[in-house]
Amino acid sequence: MASISASAISLCSAPPSVKRHGTLLGGVTRGGLLPIDGVQKKFVKLRAVVVKAAASTSGSSGGGRRVYRESQLSNPFAGVQIKEAMSFVVPAGVFLVVSIVFYKLVDAIISPKPKKEQSQSTTEARPSASEMKWSFAPGTNLMKTLGGMAQHDPTLKLGEFAKELRSFRIVDLSGRNFGDEGFIFLAEGLGYNRTAVEVDFSGNGITVNGLKALDGVLQTSFALATLNLSGNPIGDEGAKVLCSLLLNNTGIQKLQLNSIGLGDEGAKAIGEILKKNSTLRILELNNNTIDYSGFTGLAGALLENKSVHSLHLNGNYGGALGAASLAKGIEGNDSLRDLHLHGNEIGNEGARALMLGLSASQARLTALDISNNGIGPSGAHYVAEYIKKNKSLVWLNLYMNEIGDEGTKEIADALKENRTIMTLDLGGNNIHAVGVCCIANALKDNYVINTLDLGYNPIGPDGAKALCDVLKFHGNVQTLELGWCQIGLKGAEYIADVLMYNRTISTLDLRANGLMDEGTKSLAQSLKVVNETLASLDLAFNEIRDPGAFAIAKALKSNEDVAISFINFANNFITKLGQVYLVPVADFPCSFECEVRQAAVVHTRESFLHQLFSYVPLLGARMDIIGAEPLRSMPWKLLEHFNWKTSFVVSGFWFLFG
Repeated sequence: MASISASAISLCSAPPSVKRHGTLLGGVTRGGLLPIDGVQKKFVKLRAVVVKAAASTSGSSGGGRRVYRESQLSNPFAGVQIKEAMSFVVPAGVFLVVSIVFYKLVDAIISPKPKKEQSQSTTEARPSASEMKWSFAPGTNLMKTLGGMAQHDPTLKLGEFAKELRSFRIVDLSGRNFGDEGFIFLAEGLGYNRTAVEVDFSGNGITVNGLKALDGVLQTSFALATLNLSGNPIGDEGAKVLCSLLLNNTGIQKLQLNSIGLGDEGAKAIGEILKKNSTLRILELNNNTIDYSGFTGLAGALLENKSVHSLHLNGNYGGALGAASLAKGIEGNDSLRDLHLHGNEIGNEGARALMLGLSASQARLTALDISNNGIGPSGAHYVAEYIKKNKSLVWLNLYMNEIGDEGTKEIADALKENRTIMTLDLGGNNIHAVGVCCIANALKDNYVINTLDLGYNPIGPDGAKALCDVLKFHGNVQTLELGWCQIGLKGAEYIADVLMYNRTISTLDLRANGLMDEGTKSLAQSLKVVNETLASLDLAFNEIRDPGAFAIAKALKSNEDVAISFINFANNFITKLGQVYLVPVADFPCSFECEVRQAAVVHTRESFLHQLFSYVPLLGARMDIIGAEPLRSMPWKLLEHFNWKTSFVVSGFWFLFG
């Protein structure tokens, strides 16, 4: 072989030169490959092109031999970057997968598996017939499966279903809308039930025609004590039919006929049956169209009836004349205990006549509802006079009248002499700070009233101060309703001051008072102090945002003896991050319900876990959500609030992304 110069370089297996756009480099250009023939393709497939210096026959070693590879043209740091990325991604991915798989495995092992349904022949675990309650889901079409039998043979006793029906003590078929046909069919089966004590057929579209199916049933159902036919359009004719069926009944003690289209004629028919009946205790005729004439018929029945204890006539059209006629009947009655006349527009004259009748009666009335009746200050005067003389009244409702500050003063003076009223509702009566001052003075020496409702009154911060000054160390108020009272930030400060010392208030309603974050923070400061009585706090409609929610959460956490079991934050401006502030307080140390505007649901540990996964970056930015510990201590704090399975998975996500 001829000698070759050391400077001469040959390409091993190099292809012929090809014309291309870029720099000539063994068939490869910077711009890419160009079309080449079939002979050239086999050289292009080579992964590395090796270039060697030609051997010199002279044996010269000048400079030494060097080997060049195509890979040397690439970035020398690429391999290092890939290794660094893989060293983080692979362990992180493996940990994430293992955490999820392990959590699923543990959950499958520990969670109870659904038991197989027991055979119908096994009767040991089944409740006895007397303990069972029969109820169909709303919308159930009973006639789809049972109606066909009723059409072809009304004498069928519902087959096997009727056998079960005969043993139930409580039958609830309300709101099923099965109409007359279904009622006729079911009433027949009910006729064979000798143990039922309560039957509810309300809201089923039953008319007078279907009601006739109870003929023979009510006469033989001696155990039946409660019959509810409310919400069915039976009208006056249906009431007359029912009264004829109840003529010889001696078992029913509670009859509910609310919203049935009952007028004066039907009320008179009921009045006639009351004159002869001696077992009925509770009669409900709410939301009907009974006028003065019907009230007169019922009043006549009260003169002779000695068994009715509770009479409900809410939402009718009695007016002043109806109240006056009813008062005449009450004068000769000594059995009445509860009287409900809400929404009858009796006015001042009706209130005067009614109070005079109650004062002359021998009946020991314990509950009186005359709310929403247009009673003003003059009517409140007669109510106050009755309160002074009464020694049995426990519950008084004057909600949504117009007694004002003047009438409130009359009521307050009467409360100084009364020692029986425990619940007083004066909400919605246009009471200002002056009227509240009178109520507060009455509470100084009154340790009987435990429920006070002053909601929907513009008492303002001054009224709140007058009330709080007394409740701080006096009274026995356990439920305080101050919703929609315009107390504002200053009022919130007065309430907060009371909570630091008061040991009786367990339920506090502060809805829609414009507390905002500042007022909420004032309340939170008081909750940090040991308070073992406040159990329910309503802060809805107060324009509270995340800082206010966070203040409450911190306060509840710091007070180990807190008794709060319910807080309502509905209709505020709390975001999901604010919800995360509040939810960790759940079961720490009490069950905690949080109704938030965006969610309007009761949060659980599972929902908090879901939010935690979605808001880990936000949580990482706030190390003081649960405590002031460093960020990496968060998983151990979670162990105090969640079970170990949940904490394990949360901790994994926290260390990866926190």
